[in-house]
Amino acid sequence: MTPVGSQPDSAISSELARIEEDCIHSGKSHFNAHERWSSYHYWLGIPAVILSSIAGLAFFQDYPQIGGMLSAIVAVLTALSTFLKPYERAASHKSSGDQFLSLRNDARVFRLIKLEHTCDAQSAVNGLDEFTKRRNELNQASPQFANRDFNKARAGIEAGEADHAVDR
Repeated sequence: MTPVGSQPDSAISSELARIEEDCIHSGKSHFNAHERWSSYHYWLGIPAVILSSIAGLAFFQDYPQIGGMLSAIVAVLTALSTFLKPYERAASHKSSGDQFLSLRNDARVFRLIKLEHTCDAQSAVNGLDEFTKRRNELNQASPQFANRDFNKARAGIEAGEADHAVDR
């Protein structure tokens, strides 16, 4: 099998590098969204548990006004948690982040090793088509992250957080 080694090979390599770049930005953005939604989960859940316990004690100690007030706060926190579903959102973003980084790794290996050493022209095009399809499917299936998640990811990437030591 003869490696491509031509102008189309360069275009395919460039497009694979774009896919890698898209994936690292999307993956890190999803991980940032995961972190944010996880914190919401704890900020709503932990106070709800603590205040619920205190409300129960207040009722047993004949402090119905305090118990009622705390129960109302617990109801609001629980309703917010039920409506927002921060745990589910966090898990969904974590899964998407993992999938984007997996795609980035696969595209990098294909670009740096398989494309140069083992692919003929048709195999290279087929490989690129597969990576493009996977990226498009991930973009469609993934939840939307906030601009702040993306901006934080971009700043981290520019600061070198996504670099491997071997690439420096």
